[in-house]
Amino acid sequence: MRGCKRRNFPGARGALWGAACMAAILLASPAAAKSCDDLASLALPGGKVTSAQVVPAGGFEPPAGAFGPPPGVGLSPYSGVPEFCRVKATLTPTSDSDIKVEVWLPVSGWNGKFAGVGNGVWAGQISYFQMGAPLARGYAVASTDTGHVGDGMTGEFAVGHPEKLIDFGHRAVHEMTVAAKAVIRAYYGKAPALSLWNSCSTGGRQGLMAAYRYPADYDAISSMAPANPMTNLMTQTMWTGYHALRTPAAGLSPAKLAVVHKAAIAQCDAQDGLADGLISRPDACRFDPAVAQCKAGEGEDCLTAEQVATMRAIYGGVRDPRDGSLLFPGFPAGSEIQLGTLMAGPAPFPVATSYMGMLVFADRPRWDWRSFDYGADADRAREYGAGVLDVPFDGLGPFFARGGKLLLSHGWNDGLIPANNTLAFYRGLYGSLPPERAQNQLRLFMAPGMDHCAGGEGPSSFDTLGVIDRWARTGVAPNRIVASRRPGMIPGSPDLPPMTRPLCPWPLVAQYKGEGSTDEEASFACALPQ
Repeated sequence: MRGCKRRNFPGARGALWGAACMAAILLASPAAAKSCDDLASLALPGGKVTSAQVVPAGGFEPPAGAFGPPPGVGLSPYSGVPEFCRVKATLTPTSDSDIKVEVWLPVSGWNGKFAGVGNGVWAGQISYFQMGAPLARGYAVASTDTGHVGDGMTGEFAVGHPEKLIDFGHRAVHEMTVAAKAVIRAYYGKAPALSLWNSCSTGGRQGLMAAYRYPADYDAISSMAPANPMTNLMTQTMWTGYHALRTPAAGLSPAKLAVVHKAAIAQCDAQDGLADGLISRPDACRFDPAVAQCKAGEGEDCLTAEQVATMRAIYGGVRDPRDGSLLFPGFPAGSEIQLGTLMAGPAPFPVATSYMGMLVFADRPRWDWRSFDYGADADRAREYGAGVLDVPFDGLGPFFARGGKLLLSHGWNDGLIPANNTLAFYRGLYGSLPPERAQNQLRLFMAPGMDHCAGGEGPSSFDTLGVIDRWARTGVAPNRIVASRRPGMIPGSPDLPPMTRPLCPWPLVAQYKGEGSTDEEASFACALPQ
C-alpha cells in the first residue's frame, strides 16, 4: 500500500493497521475515476446525462441537420480531434427549460483544465465548430444550445417563454458549467485546476455575463467582440439597416461599400505613420464619406448624396430624435465591407427585427420596422431585456475581487458589432475598478483590419485561450499578443500575403521601429500613440 510503511503486527492488530492505512489512502486520494460508459448513469443536479460514449480519433461527425457557424466564424475541421469521451446531457432548471449540453473529455492527455465555449447571435445550437480545437490541446470542453434549437437568426423561441429568454440570457451557460465540472470530476477523479471561458460575439457577451452573475464559474475569461449591451446592439443594428433601406436610393451594394472602404483607407491608413493598407487608429480618423461622392459625369466608383447620408448616419451612431443627442456609438471607419450583412434584404438584420417585433412589441402582424422611434422605442427595447441580456460595466467587481482575469478584444473592421461598443465598455469597467486590479486583471486588445471574430485584411489569428491560460497560471498580465495573417485562413477573406503584427494593450498601439520588414511583428513596438 503506497504511503503506508509496512508493519509486522500479528493477528487482529495487523488487520486493524491495514484497514486504517487503506482508509487513510482513500480519504487522501481524489474520488475514483469512472469510465466513459459509467458517466451515462451520473446524477446531475437539475438534469440528466442522456448518453456517454467514446469517439475515436478523427471520428466525430456533427449531427445531421446541425446549423453552420454564425456570421463571421469559420468552420473548424474535426479530422485532428483526438479520441474523447462525449457526454450529452439535458438540463431543466425550470419546467420550461430544455437545455442541451455536451462535454468532451480527452481520453488521454488531459491537461487538468476546463474550457467553456459560447455561441453566436441567438444561439440555438451546440458550438461543435469551436469544441475541437481546445480538445486537441488537452482541455475538457463544454458547450450548450442555451435551451432552444434554431439557426440563431431569430428570437422567436422566446415568444411566450420568458424562462427560455433567461436561459439564453445567462442561466444556460451557468448550468452547463456546473454540469461540466461535475462530469469532469467524475471522469478524472478530480476537479479542473483552471476553468477558462474563450469565445466571441454572443459568446463574448456570455463570458461577461458569467463574470457578472456567476463570478466563481471561471478563473479567466476571453471575451472577443462581445454582443454587449445586447439591447443597445439591437437598436444599433436596426439603425444601420433602416438608413440603408429608408429609400431605394439610400442602400449600398457590396461594390459601393468597397468604394467607401477604399476611400477610408486612403484617408486614414497613414495616420499611424505607416501606409500598409490597414487603419490602425480609426478612433483618431475623422473620415467623411463625402470624399467619395460622385462629381459631375461620374456614377460608378462613387456615391450618391443619399448614400453619403447613409454612411454618415452609420458612422455617427444612433441619435435621439427628441434632442439630437448620441444614444449609442456608430461603426468606425474601416468596417464598411462587412456592413453589407446588415443592409441586405428587404428589412434590417432579422436578429434585431425579431427581438423588436416578436419580443419587445409582442405584435408580430402589425409591427413595422420603418416606424421604429429611435428615442422612445430604443428606451423600450432596453427596458424589456436589459435585466436579462445586458452586462453593466460596473457589475464585475466580485469577479475581479476573487482574482478573475478578463481579456477583451475586438477587430476594428468588425461590421456586425461596433468596435466602439467594446471600447466604451472597457473604459467604464476600468474606471470602476481599484487601480491595481484594473492594471493587473483587465486588458483590451484592438486588432486593426480584423472583421467580426476572424478574417479581414489585417492579422486576425491569435491564441486567446493560451493567453488567458498563462495569465491565470502565472498572474502576469499580457502586454503583447502576436496576431498572424495567412492566405486562405478564413474562407471569403482577402487572400493577402502572410503578415504578423503585435496587438498592444489599449491605449498602446503598434508603431513601426523604422527598420525591418513591415510584415514581421518584431519590427514593431507597443507605444502610446503620438
